Amino acid sequence: MHTTPISLLVRLRSPLEQAAWAKFVELYTPLLFSCARRLGLQNQDAADLVQDVFTLLVRKLPEFDYRRDKSFRNWLWTVTLNKYRENCRAARFSPAFNSQASVANLIAGTDIPELLEEAEYRQYLVGRALQLMQADFQPLTWKACLEFVVSGKSAEEVAAELGITVKAVYMAKFRVLRRLRQELEGLLD
Repeated sequence: MHTTPISLLVRLRSPLEQAAWAKFVELYTPLLFSCARRLGLQNQDAADLVQDVFTLLVRKLPEFDYRRDKSFRNWLWTVTLNKYRENCRAARFSPAFNSQASVANLIAGTDIPELLEEAEYRQYLVGRALQLMQADFQPLTWKACLEFVVSGKSAEEVAAELGITVKAVYMAKFRVLRRLRQELEGLLD
C-alpha cells in the first residue's frame, strides 16, 4: 500500500523522530548560521547561537501549530532573535560590528535587521532541500527532472539525450516536485 509521505514539519512534532530532526538540522543549519552572521556574530558565536536555537526548537516545535495563514519563517526568525537577545543580555556574545546602542536596540526589539527576504528564503530552502533529496532518486530520474525543469529543455530534448521516453521525463518531473512539495509543506510561506 502506497502512502503519502508526511511533511517534515509534521514529523518534527515528535522529538523522537530522529530522521526528521537530522534532515531539519541539515536543511536549516546553513541558513541559521548565515542569519547569525548577518546579526554580526563571529563564527564561533554564530555556531553557538545555531546550537541554542536547535536545542530550543526540540522543545518548541512539538507545540508549533502550523496554520496556512501564519508564516513558519517568521516564527523561526522570532525564536532565533529571541535566543540572540537572551544571549546578548547574558553577555555570552556581542555582535562584532554593532555599537553598544545598536546592541541595546536589538535586545529591546527595535532596529532588527531583515534577516532574510522571502524570495531569498524560498530559494535557499528549495535549493537545499533538492540537494538533500537527490540521493533518494535514481540518477536518471534526477537528471531528467533537472534538465527539464531547471535547464528549460523540452521534454523531447531531454528524452532524446537520456534515451528515455517523453512520458518518463514528465514522470521524473512529477515525482521529484511532488516529493519536494511534500517535504517542504508548511516550511515555505
